[in-house]
Amino acid sequence: MADFNLEAMSLKELRQMQKDLAKAISTQQDRHKAEARAKLELIAKEMGYALADLIGVDVKATRAPAVAKYRHPENAGITWSGRGRKPQWLVEALAAGKTVSQMEI
Repeated sequence: MADFNLEAMSLKELRQMQKDLAKAISTQQDRHKAEARAKLELIAKEMGYALADLIGVDVKATRAPAVAKYRHPENAGITWSGRGRKPQWLVEALAAGKTVSQMEI
């Protein structure tokens, strides 16, 4: 292992070393995970199974986008579903005296 004098290194050199170490650690972890997965797949195959069958990997169903309920008063292409934070254009329209029901689709 290399012997480093950390006190003599500049801040830039120390930060670069930190980045290099993080990358090396990540690469090593990925390599170990791949090896473990290969071993597990081999064991499952020897027993007549696929690894995915044994660990119960399910494909997550994606949610359909929410249907738009409100439309920008001046630009019909801008909409909001009513979920989440109110968009700035809606906040401004409400402050100008409009009601939410006036912007319903």
